[in-house]
Amino acid sequence: MKQILTTVILITVLFVCGSCGSQIPVHADDSGLSIVTTIFPPYDFAREITDGADGVTVYQLLRPGMESHTFDPTPADILAVQNCDLFIYTGGVSDEWVQTLLDAAPGAEEKSIRMIDLVAAVEEDHIDGSTHRHDHDHAEDDHDHETPDSDHVEYDEHVWTDPHNAAVITNALCDAICTLDTQNEALYRQNTAAYIDALSALDGVMHEISEHASYRTLVFGDRFPMRYLCDAYGLGYRAAFPGCAAESEPSAATMIFLIEKVREEGIPAILTIEMSNEKIAKTISEETGAPICRMHSCHNRTADEAAADKTYLDLMYENAEVLKIALGVTE
Repeated sequence: MKQILTTVILITVLFVCGSCGSQIPVHADDSGLSIVTTIFPPYDFAREITDGADGVTVYQLLRPGMESHTFDPTPADILAVQNCDLFIYTGGVSDEWVQTLLDAAPGAEEKSIRMIDLVAAVEEDHIDGSTHRHDHDHAEDDHDHETPDSDHVEYDEHVWTDPHNAAVITNALCDAICTLDTQNEALYRQNTAAYIDALSALDGVMHEISEHASYRTLVFGDRFPMRYLCDAYGLGYRAAFPGCAAESEPSAATMIFLIEKVREEGIPAILTIEMSNEKIAKTISEETGAPICRMHSCHNRTADEAAADKTYLDLMYENAEVLKIALGVTE
C-alpha cells in the first residue's frame, strides 16, 4: 500500500511539475546528494558548502515571495523531503507545519536538522513597543540564552540574523554533509572555511558600524525579526510587534509611543522588513518626518531577489548600509 501511495504521489508530482516548470527534485534514486531546506538561509549556506561538487541538489521548499508562517506543503514537497538525504528547517513557530510534513514523510525525522538547536536561542519577546524593556545597550544586558527543549517556551527563531550564528550553523551543516558524502569532504571543508571567513568579515563590518553609531536604538514600524542582530551588536530596539506576531494592527498606545520616541530622540529612520505593506511605518513616518528604510530578515527572497540570485551575504551587506542610516553613522 505504501508503494502504491508513493507511486500515485510521484505521478501526480511529475504531472504538476511538468505543467508549471517547477524545479522540485522528484527523483528517488541514489544518483547524488540531495539537500532540502524550508527557508533561504540554510539553502544558501548549503549551496556555499557544496559549491563545485558534482551531483549535489539543494532545494528550498518556500518559493520566492512566500511567507513561512502561511506555507502549506504540497505532495511534491513531501516527496522531496522523503527522498532527500538531509532536511534542514528552523524549528520555530513559523514552521510548525514542518511536523505535519515529517509525519507524512517516513524516515524524515532521522535525517533532519533544526537550526534553532545549533545555537543559543533566546525566548521570543512579546512585549509591545510601548512597554519594551530593551531600550538600552544590550552589551550591558543579562539575557538568558536557553536551549529550545521546553514545549511551553516560544523561542525567537531568526537565529541567522547574527553572522556569528550563521557561522556556527554553517559549520554544523558542513559536518552533517561531510558525514553523508565523505568523498567530497575536502572540498566541503575548504568551501566552509572560505565562507566562515566571509561571515567573519561581515561581522567585523557590523561591529564597526555599531561602534560609530550616534544612536543606539532601532525603531521598527513592523514585526521585529532582528533580535539576534541587535543582541550581537549592543543595540536597543522598539517595534510594533515581536518577530512572529500574528497581529496586523498595533495598539494605539504602541503607535503613540513609537511616534513620540522618534520625535523626542530624533531617530533617523523608521525600519520595515521585506515583503511588508509598510502601513505602520508610513503612519509613523508621516507623523515624524523620518524616512522609511527596509531591513531584510533573510528568511526568504522576493521573486526579483531570487532572479538576481542574491545571497545571504548580499542581503546582510544591504542591511549594513541601512544600519548606517538608522544609527546615524557618518563616514
